[in-house]
Amino acid sequence: MKSSRLLSILLLLQTRGRMTAAQLAGELEVSIRTVYRDIESLHGAGVPLYGDAGHSGGYRLLAGYRTRLTGLNTGEAEALFLSGIPGPAADLGFGSALATAQLKLRAALPPELRAQADRMRSRFHLDAPGWYAGDDDVPYLPQVADAVWRGRVLDVRYRRWKEPTDVDRRLEPYGLVLKAGRWYVVAGPGPRTYRVDQILGLTVRDEEFEAPGDFDLARHWEGYQAGFHARLYRDEAVVRLSPRAASRLTGAAARALDGTGTAEPDGWIRALLPIESIDHAHGVFLAMGADVEVLGPPELRARLAETSRAMAARYSSG
Repeated sequence: MKSSRLLSILLLLQTRGRMTAAQLAGELEVSIRTVYRDIESLHGAGVPLYGDAGHSGGYRLLAGYRTRLTGLNTGEAEALFLSGIPGPAADLGFGSALATAQLKLRAALPPELRAQADRMRSRFHLDAPGWYAGDDDVPYLPQVADAVWRGRVLDVRYRRWKEPTDVDRRLEPYGLVLKAGRWYVVAGPGPRTYRVDQILGLTVRDEEFEAPGDFDLARHWEGYQAGFHARLYRDEAVVRLSPRAASRLTGAAARALDGTGTAEPDGWIRALLPIESIDHAHGVFLAMGADVEVLGPPELRARLAETSRAMAARYSSG
């Protein structure tokens, strides 16, 4: 709708400063001609907006002008309040700033949207960490976040899983990611990904850096996750699953079941499932008990058979 688009132009200029018609058109996914018409509409409404010609030109708002957020629709207002997760904000040192910002946003909303936003907050609560994930001690998170923000190089002492476990690294921190309650820093050179809770010591250098111009944190993280899963599930197992076991599969195993599962005459399902390793799969399939039969690889089937015989002997000896 035009009214929503006009508000978007105001908010873009208010937050980013000068922008060209082409940049605005790209952000709003409209034609440049449409942007010109919208600018004229804003002029007609008395908005102090002006444009500069030339190579460094563009549109901008008169210094000091701010628009109240009365153009938000119900869904947008609810989403803004729902997106403010207090835990991560507090971890980064922004807890009080988030609370203040939400108060200001609430005050700027018209009464009907304010009521809807309050209702949303009273009905939904976001808790990112999993049930069995304890609260990680992340003492250096504020310093890492500050270095990301200011573009400062870090010298860190880092603990990794392989030998030597404790190593020194020079990091150019491009960005922070919160995944399942755990903080990661994506840093150059590379870039590579580090768990912030595994940083044992940290020194901030006076040296500054700039992330590569084509670096996009969200796109990088998406690729990193895809590569992580590819590295994680390096092997496959041929299995037969009871309907009960099949219904309990999640994640990559559930997706593989959907793609490769075939029903057999006895009601069980034959499928090709990804596994991390023989050792890991041994524990996973053993936990399924009699609801799974592993057909291959032979090494995994043999280990499960050996464990089953040992368990049977132990329980029958009493």
